[in-house]
Amino acid sequence: MEPKRLEAIVGLQWIKKGYKLFMQAPLLWIVLIAICFVAAAAISNIPVIGEPLASLLMPVVVIGLMAGCRSLDTGDELELAHLFAGFQRHTSHLITLGGIALVSQYLIFGAMMMVGGATLVSILMGTQAAEPAVFQQAIVGAGAAVMIGAALFTLLLMSMQFAPMLVFFRDVTPVTAMKLSLRAFTHNVGAMFVYGTAFMLLAILATMPMMLGWLVLMPMVFTTMYASFCDIFPEEKQPTSGVIEGEVISRDDQSHF
Repeated sequence: MEPKRLEAIVGLQWIKKGYKLFMQAPLLWIVLIAICFVAAAAISNIPVIGEPLASLLMPVVVIGLMAGCRSLDTGDELELAHLFAGFQRHTSHLITLGGIALVSQYLIFGAMMMVGGATLVSILMGTQAAEPAVFQQAIVGAGAAVMIGAALFTLLLMSMQFAPMLVFFRDVTPVTAMKLSLRAFTHNVGAMFVYGTAFMLLAILATMPMMLGWLVLMPMVFTTMYASFCDIFPEEKQPTSGVIEGEVISRDDQSHF
């Protein structure tokens, strides 16, 4: 399964398709996103295990939203039940993805601490108060750590972007899914750049009217992600019965000669 190489302009088409999916059930999309945020906040507030547990379950939650996108894309309706799709199929693989991401985050933080970013990492992990002056000083004093952290977290994000969907929709193993997701980015740098730039502009516009635009843009984070996945990893089409019958007929005709 090799990711397709697409033209840069396709990045805009992902936003158009994502908006179309959102407009098919706008109120329900807002409700689904709100439920996800409330659930994530509640789990994260559990002492000791809260944040790691939220990271483990993140791919499962994402798949629930992607299942909703698939339903709308195939002409069906969006339902609250779609949020539980990740608990019904490939759950162990999805949690494995969350575990890999969690361990990778700790390893990245460890690398940042080794190059002088201990204070910054403590603030990011919530073990130290994030006062503005202290945070600014930590960033200034850990230039190398910031650069290394940014590069490694970018690679991790690219590896995880399409991995849950590859596991759930294409039956790919977690590690292979992460490799394919990373390859999807390297094969489509232009389309990703156009998509990212356009989305940042939309984010600025969404912030202006008292953040109300994010009621639309936040669901579109997921609907556009689904749109890009479908274009980069299209489903393989099986030969139609007509083609097969045609081949059989042609062979029968040849036998008469």
